[in-house]
Amino acid sequence: MSVSALSLFRFPGSVSGLLQVASLLGLFLLLFKAAQFYLHRQWLFKVLQQFPCPPPHWFFGHKQQFPRDQELQQTLKWAQEFPSAFPRWLSGSNAHLVIYDPDYMKVILGRSDPKSHGTYRMLSPWIGYGLLLLNGPKWFQHRRMLTPAFHYDILKPYVAVMANSVQVMLDKWEQLSTEDSPLEIFQYVSLMTLDTIMKCAFSHQGSVQLDRNSQSYIQAVDDLTKLMSSRMKNVFHQNDTIYRLTPEGRRAKRNCQIAHEHTDRVIKQRKAQLQEEGELEKVRRKRHLDFLDILLFAKNEDRSRLSDEDLRAEVDTFMFEGHDTTANGISWILYALAAHPKHQQKCREEVQSLLGDGSSITWDHLDQMPYTTMCIKEAMRIYPPVFNVGRELSKPVTFPDGRSLPKGVIITISIYALHHNPKVWPNPEVFDPSRFAPDSAQHSARHSHSYLPFSGGSRNCIGKQFAMNEMKVAVALTLLRFELLPDPTRIPLPVPQALLKSKNGIHLQLRKLS
Repeated sequence: MSVSALSLFRFPGSVSGLLQVASLLGLFLLLFKAAQFYLHRQWLFKVLQQFPCPPPHWFFGHKQQFPRDQELQQTLKWAQEFPSAFPRWLSGSNAHLVIYDPDYMKVILGRSDPKSHGTYRMLSPWIGYGLLLLNGPKWFQHRRMLTPAFHYDILKPYVAVMANSVQVMLDKWEQLSTEDSPLEIFQYVSLMTLDTIMKCAFSHQGSVQLDRNSQSYIQAVDDLTKLMSSRMKNVFHQNDTIYRLTPEGRRAKRNCQIAHEHTDRVIKQRKAQLQEEGELEKVRRKRHLDFLDILLFAKNEDRSRLSDEDLRAEVDTFMFEGHDTTANGISWILYALAAHPKHQQKCREEVQSLLGDGSSITWDHLDQMPYTTMCIKEAMRIYPPVFNVGRELSKPVTFPDGRSLPKGVIITISIYALHHNPKVWPNPEVFDPSRFAPDSAQHSARHSHSYLPFSGGSRNCIGKQFAMNEMKVAVALTLLRFELLPDPTRIPLPVPQALLKSKNGIHLQLRKLS
């Protein structure tokens, strides 16, 4: 009885003691984090002091100077003010060095630094660790394994597949468009590029453009690009646990599930097809395998198959990169041609003289449309779909002007600022395809790293030839069917999301040609 009474008497004191200990531990942790914050901030200030920029806020960094939807304009403003590079503070202890000088680009892209983990890891719940996010020996192994999927013998027959998908899209436009009603084209271009990648890389049967499940995938990808962009700019959403508890985090999780269900279905269908004896024999006779077949038949150095996780990561990565990036490129190119009718007409005449009615575009035609190619390249200079890439220095670096940085600094390679840098491109906002004329003085004198729509170095886009072919096919066949005009009431507003998107869509008037 007395023991019980004593226990009850001491219990409140024990709770009080525990609370005191917890409070002290919490205070210690807070002080530790504050010291860590301060020391890292001071280290960054010291290593970046060679690169001038406006003073950042102690906690929010340069957030106030980069208002939402004005980031690109502010980047270009600072790029003109500060030669070669400037530090951008994302928060009080998080800064990236933004570079936009060709010599700086050449140094960084010529190295083997890993992708910046802090930024790219936010994409991992969606696309996993495939070629885009992998680093080191595993990246090299996967890159070497997948390179044969882009051999020209594989790409040649894809041209007919691309043309078929484009014609389905154009048939839709013909039914939907009227002269008084502009069309938002990106959603249709996105379905078309998904249709193409599904048929070319994943041996899909049927038309994705008529499948409602595919439309939900497109919507999920569009939503994820916005959510990832928003998360990267929110200092409170950097922590994975906190982000998962937010409404945005829950929305991202739902959209990831939709995307994964789509890719899982693709893998399952192809595996089922390969169970058929005739299909398996047909694959064995191929000199070069398609993208998904390479993954399914691939073996690691220890002769084991790729894990389900690795397989899905590569499929998720290429599904996203292969359709959304290309769809953005095509949509911006069509807008640029709509906004510059003289160049549009010159491209149309070139295509008409080469293809007639366009019913039989082939691989050989793609190298016989030089002016159209020049216009495509100029549109991708002004509107690069991948507007920047990130690296984390794995060892110190010294740039050609003598400024240097230690290991651990994050570099943002601003392809958008490079392409709009007046020291590299005179009158950069002017649409001038002659910049890419093979015999022009500007072309011959151009720096090797002044134009990077597909990045550069060993980690350049593995599918760049596939993407360029698809862009040429889409532009050529569209110009044979329609005259393109911009919607003066809805001029596209470029905004940086996971890719360079238009905040208000890309609306065009489409006039059917007789």
